[in-house]
Amino acid sequence: MSSGTVIQSEERVSVGAALAPVAALLLGTALLYLGYGLQATLIPLRADLEGFSRVAIGLLSSTYYLGFVAGCIFAPYLILRAGHIRAFAAMVSLVSAAALSFPLVTDEVSWMVFRCATGFCIAGVLVIIESWLNDKATNATRGVVMSAYIVITYAMISIGQMGVAVQPISSFALFALCSIMLSVAAVPVALTRASQPAPIPVVKFDPGLLWSVAPAAFVGSFMSGMMVGSFNGLGSIFAVDSGFRTDEAAIFVSACVLGGAIGQYPLGRLSDFFDRRLVLLGASAATAAIAFLLAFASFLPGIVILGLGFVVGLAMLPIYSVAAAHAYDWTPQENIVPTSAALLIVFGVGSIIGPLVGSTLMAFMGPGGLFLTIAGSAIFLALFVSARITMRSRPEEEMRTDFDYAATAVVGGAITPELIDEDDPSMEVPVGFSALEIDEAERIENADDTIEAPQSSQPPGEPLSADTVTGDSSDTKH
Repeated sequence: MSSGTVIQSEERVSVGAALAPVAALLLGTALLYLGYGLQATLIPLRADLEGFSRVAIGLLSSTYYLGFVAGCIFAPYLILRAGHIRAFAAMVSLVSAAALSFPLVTDEVSWMVFRCATGFCIAGVLVIIESWLNDKATNATRGVVMSAYIVITYAMISIGQMGVAVQPISSFALFALCSIMLSVAAVPVALTRASQPAPIPVVKFDPGLLWSVAPAAFVGSFMSGMMVGSFNGLGSIFAVDSGFRTDEAAIFVSACVLGGAIGQYPLGRLSDFFDRRLVLLGASAATAAIAFLLAFASFLPGIVILGLGFVVGLAMLPIYSVAAAHAYDWTPQENIVPTSAALLIVFGVGSIIGPLVGSTLMAFMGPGGLFLTIAGSAIFLALFVSARITMRSRPEEEMRTDFDYAATAVVGGAITPELIDEDDPSMEVPVGFSALEIDEAERIENADDTIEAPQSSQPPGEPLSADTVTGDSSDTKH
């Protein structure tokens, strides 16, 4: 499918017409990410207030991503069993309940369990959202639909992070507000009249395949996870330890996310005209330089630190996007789906390790330990990419694909550059969890419930005959 064909088709479809079939889903997504953004900033700040160690706060982020990776692998089985709408409502309800559990049980182990459960459910919700969007989109509307989804995601996370300024972090109100937003997110989806998409196949992801096809993409996604995971879990703690108030800390992490949202598309499009590894090298080098400066930024004014946070996000967050685009250039069409899943899983594993390393360095070296972790990860990536450039040339032009904003976004799940074919040989429906069989059983059960009971010929007040009680009447059909 050429990019020119897509562009011509999109000109015939208005934005409103493209988004109308998924409006309820996008509204639910917006509310979900508002609550997620608030919780992502609130949890580490409240943990710091409760006296958790720096390593324990890092573990809160690591366990979230541990649950996220597990959700990417196992949540499709639950969705196949229950259906999209019911699974969405159930997982959002669990996330909402977990949000209320944090202030009720304030010990480190319990919070890690809550974070792991949150990560699992968020991953499941993303699987549902993105499979639904893919199912409703056509070749003509997919670009508009998926881009709107990514823009909403970035915007709502940034706005949600600012929510910690509404109430003191010591209060129950912020956790209640988070729970409310997460709960209400299920309402538009639960009440939608849109039909559910086909059952979700379970992807056979193969990280070894990703390594053999595009080693730079493999290391890029892993190191991106190291950097993004450590920043997401510890960025607000760095700001507080650097002298920021809690509301200012929220502005700092939001500035980084905003920088990443702005930088993703320009850097991605730049990589369309050059070897993507050169862009990856440049982004890594810039991230390392700015992160190293932030590691020793205690002498700088707060406004300068805030600006550096924006710039480091501008360079750091698009690294995954460029790495993913590089992987797609080298991946044959029949392996696109497992490659997309492998990129996400490798990123998740890096996100588990990153906060552990960052929090350990912060415990021994102070707040600068976070950005030393980021700088070290970026330097390793830059060195690895430099070596790969000397070992293999860029792919031929006919192998390269245009940068896809949605398929390479770090905030989404396993989104592929093109619509997924349900008959793709890399997809499978696990034995024993056939949603079609379950739907058929429910249809039969519902049909049985609608059969009217036979009218009794007995006069009122007299006991029913044995035939009526046992249903042996010849008029009764089974």
